[in-house]
Amino acid sequence: MPRTGVFVCHCGSNIAGKVDVETVAAKALNFDRVVFSTTYKYMCSQPGQEVIKKAVRDNNLDRIVVAACTPNLHGKTFQRCIKTVGLSPYLSEMASIREHCSWVHTDPDEATGKAIELVRLATAKVRKNVALLPLNIPVTRRALVIGGGIAGIQSALDIAAAGFEAVIVEKEPSVGGRMAQLDKTFPTLDCSACILAPRMVEVATNEKVIIHSYSKIEKITGSVGSFEVQIKKKARYVDLGKCTGCGTCTEKCPVKVDSEFNLRLSTRKAISTPFPQAVPNVPVIDPHHCRYLTLGKCGVCQKVCQAGAVNYEDKDEIIIEKVGAIIAATGYDLFDPKKYGEYGGGRYRDVITGLQFERLINASGPTGGEITRLSDGKTPKTIVFIQCVGSRDEQKGKPYCSKICCMYTAKQTILAKEHIPDVQCYVFYIDIRAGGKNYEEFVKRAQTDYGAVYIRGRVSKLYEQEGQIMVKGMDTLLGEEVEIPADLVVLATAIVPRREARTLAQKIGLSYDQHAFYNEAHPKMAPVENLTLGIYLAGACQAPKDIPDSVAMASAAAAKICGLFSRDFLSIDPIVASVAETCCVGCNTCVAICPFKAISMEIRKDRTGQERQVATVNTSLCQGCGTCLPNCRSRCISLNNWTTDQLYAEVMTI
Repeated sequence: MPRTGVFVCHCGSNIAGKVDVETVAAKALNFDRVVFSTTYKYMCSQPGQEVIKKAVRDNNLDRIVVAACTPNLHGKTFQRCIKTVGLSPYLSEMASIREHCSWVHTDPDEATGKAIELVRLATAKVRKNVALLPLNIPVTRRALVIGGGIAGIQSALDIAAAGFEAVIVEKEPSVGGRMAQLDKTFPTLDCSACILAPRMVEVATNEKVIIHSYSKIEKITGSVGSFEVQIKKKARYVDLGKCTGCGTCTEKCPVKVDSEFNLRLSTRKAISTPFPQAVPNVPVIDPHHCRYLTLGKCGVCQKVCQAGAVNYEDKDEIIIEKVGAIIAATGYDLFDPKKYGEYGGGRYRDVITGLQFERLINASGPTGGEITRLSDGKTPKTIVFIQCVGSRDEQKGKPYCSKICCMYTAKQTILAKEHIPDVQCYVFYIDIRAGGKNYEEFVKRAQTDYGAVYIRGRVSKLYEQEGQIMVKGMDTLLGEEVEIPADLVVLATAIVPRREARTLAQKIGLSYDQHAFYNEAHPKMAPVENLTLGIYLAGACQAPKDIPDSVAMASAAAAKICGLFSRDFLSIDPIVASVAETCCVGCNTCVAICPFKAISMEIRKDRTGQERQVATVNTSLCQGCGTCLPNCRSRCISLNNWTTDQLYAEVMTI
């Protein structure tokens, strides 16, 4: 017969401050099959775990219940604890008396009574738990990195340094991401390209890294250890192997269109490389604007190409890659300031975004590094920077802080002063958030050494008057209205997820929040993992991040993958769903609702030899969430250690 031990945690005063833990432990001794019960101040600590181990040995326990915090936090801790004394990890349960009792009740008697009932339910369930065995699956030791920005590059290099292959899929013609568009980086004012370009070259020449640029993910199937990735490689119309990068084709092309890399502040040719340090440094023909591809005329680039690299017959290509793990490093987009009518709604040419300002001050940018007004090309004498355009604004659906705006605005005031010594910069802000190393000092430097005037308050209106942009706002420190005539206005727009973030998440089974930032498995204990096993996060696809944080997160994700690849087989949690095929009616409901795409329909033959459709579960994809169970019309799906018998046992014990 089962012999259960109950261990009640004080959690300092987190639990004991509201719950009478001694009473809970005493009452637990009266529950069916409970033969031991005790308390300890910190059950998750090493001494606390020793209490559990000793009790298991001395009292011949074969099941335990720990009444403490949520199993999401310490479930694995106590499973590992009892495993060391020869007990199956799956013969344990946790009763969450912290989150469900002490933290939510003000009355100690109510909290204690509820804690007793939760422990009673847990002891009833654990009696019917089964000693499950972990599932072992083989591991393909190659990684896919989605996104070729600084986070994706760092991840790939770290994985390659460990001796494993990495495959980068980048949607743009070159790797580099947003960092390639920046002029300098805070707080050191290092040249962005000087830091990034060597990394781009390093990743391109690394024999362990394969780069699929100008490509996108079409489909991902499989699960941790064995993913199959379908990649659509778009036609470049220029042969990567033949092109010498001489640039003659770009020079002779007669078609000019707006440059996406320069944020439409300049033009590019219909055949072009995105920027001078591009990797690969090979031009791409834009099929939407090339006269030969749209009208059948011109063909100049092919005529002048001495290497014979231009090929108008080039077609999109589907490539299949097999990998064991995936890193999502898709980066970010910027909030569209046109949604702010009070800031001109995009009507004023001299109201630009922070990233457009970066391109203006960049030596390879549209003005060769000269800061000029877009309306007349004159040098501005007064520049106003407006913070939190889209960030921290619930009315625009963006209540979060974009983290980097305070810092890059301070950087831009410094760079503006270095480019134009007599310029005066004003910064409208809500409050300054400078949380990194040397960040606070950097902001103060912008104010004291470079004369930037910081005005605490919101800007209420922008309007044109006599060739200038009038900036009207409130200085909340002085309690008076302010109106500044500006030659140039720079908006610090919010960081938002990539436009295709939701589509990609649905393709590969990533969970995401209401803004479409990808969710981590746990904000503290698993910040780079996703709930889907084998998929990791790096950079600003998870939340707004600066370059150091993105690089650190990328290396962390790579380290997790290297740990995964260090084994021939991966052991995964056996608490997964299973289907009784004899009673499955093939209604397809479970397939549609499974958030991890772990269920599919297959054809089976019944006893009479007739074929019918039944549901099957991919155990390496299943996360044991239980969503399928209540939605199964024929009640043919069960979840290991969460069976109907166990749930009834809990209900009937009340």
